[in-house]
Amino acid sequence: MKKRNLGNTEFQIAPLALGANVFGWTINQESSFQVLDAFVDLGFQFIDTANIYSTWVPGHKGGESETIIGNWLKLSGKRDKIVLATKVGMQMGDGSKGLKRENIIKSVEDSLRRLQTNTIDLYQSHLDDQETSLEETLEAYSTLLKHGKIRAIGASNYSAQRLMDALKVSKEKHFPLYVSLQPEYNLYDRSGFESELEALCIKEKLGVISYYSLASGFLTGKYRSSDDIRKSVRGPSIGAKYLNARGHKILAALDTVAKTHSTSTGAIALSWLMHRESITAPIASATSVEQLKEIAKAPEIKLSKDEINILGEASAE
Repeated sequence: MKKRNLGNTEFQIAPLALGANVFGWTINQESSFQVLDAFVDLGFQFIDTANIYSTWVPGHKGGESETIIGNWLKLSGKRDKIVLATKVGMQMGDGSKGLKRENIIKSVEDSLRRLQTNTIDLYQSHLDDQETSLEETLEAYSTLLKHGKIRAIGASNYSAQRLMDALKVSKEKHFPLYVSLQPEYNLYDRSGFESELEALCIKEKLGVISYYSLASGFLTGKYRSSDDIRKSVRGPSIGAKYLNARGHKILAALDTVAKTHSTSTGAIALSWLMHRESITAPIASATSVEQLKEIAKAPEIKLSKDEINILGEASAE
């Protein structure tokens, strides 16, 4: 499987990232271990989590996903086989949040402890904190890099302007540069990334690891009717956003292309992202080894120009 450089870093990764938001939420530790082992065995490297996963679950305070990954790393001994990414900035169960130096320094130590590792490969600003100066945030990251706590930094959920501003500050003050962006991007949600961020990432040679790459599961074809959305906890919100004329048009196009390749609509939706010049590796989660094996087919799918046009036209906003 051909690997891709993650921005201007030494990290070379296969073009599919594993989203660990489901660990400790919709799947338990044992099932998470099975998915993690299978992911590495299939030739993939990049695992993405965050310190807040999964604060939204009753009784959780955050760090549950990191804890499971840390337990897996200790048991499996596969730390050198993965590129490990986590995030800081969103509100934890104890109320801490933001990108001030104090919170970053404390949060990285907490994440390292939970992950049971000495360094985080990619440490990401989970959400832009406009109440904190870019200088303070980037200086804190500089300190962590110097001490070997992290190896590179990335941004998530940044506007094009704020990302440009951050890159400018880094260059002027000799702080570390963001090497990647994690935006919401998929066949349905396109304009937020394509309008300005995509061109900026290409120009600055930033790696792009998109989240909600399957539109919360909608692009797998799981939700096609009102009956379908009632079968899942996430169903109502997914139905409200995606179950409309445009959503059905996108699913129809995915069905057509998937049939040609004898594969799933989810694999085709991921492959479409992988064919974009700007995308390094879309992030997708899996709740079982079988589900993982299905989406793992995406990197091997070669879409024709006509197929890319069919999908592009169906999803045009």
